[in-house]
Amino acid sequence: MKKHFYLIVDTETTMKQTVADFGAVVIDRQGNIVEQFGVLLDGHFGTLDLFHDKLAPADSFWSTMKLHRRKKNYDDKLANGQRSICSPQLVNLWLTRIKAQYNPIVTAYNIAFDWGKCNNTQIDLGIFENRFCLMQKAKAHFINEKYISWCHETNRLTPTGRPSATADTMAKYILGNDLPAEPHTALEDARDYEAPILTALLSQLSRKKLLAL
Repeated sequence: MKKHFYLIVDTETTMKQTVADFGAVVIDRQGNIVEQFGVLLDGHFGTLDLFHDKLAPADSFWSTMKLHRRKKNYDDKLANGQRSICSPQLVNLWLTRIKAQYNPIVTAYNIAFDWGKCNNTQIDLGIFENRFCLMQKAKAHFINEKYISWCHETNRLTPTGRPSATADTMAKYILGNDLPAEPHTALEDARDYEAPILTALLSQLSRKKLLAL
């Protein structure tokens, strides 16, 4: 039987709507990670501000006040070898090898967002033949009475009182509430939060159903 693989992409972006931090993992149907890749984009990270919301409350992750801490976190990753600076062209070379070796289906938790930011940075995800939005599939499959009750019990609600459908919430629903908060760094988000969501879906849905509109 032919083995199927899935490429999960995640990005953290700049105020110019380009990619500062690119992360990706390749998994098989059982959720085994066979490749992982995380880089900071030359000409984008370090020269343009990481995305932040000037109107956000000071204690918000995306606030201007938290920006220095987020930048230091990336500087630490560069210093300890967890990240390197990479050109968009080298990202494309990695993606080309992944396509040739695994021919994966590509996904992202909000694929329209990540796809657009990659396009803005000349990162070409269009080389992959099949794709789907992981968030849409997770919402369609997991949001039921049990999930809604769990969100109310754990106070995982939107400002309007609806059940949260973030990757952080979905991953905690699947893996347990002790999972640390999503760090919002691309490789770690893809590997530790989005890959478990996809693995849970793959245990219950066929490849055909995942790709169905």
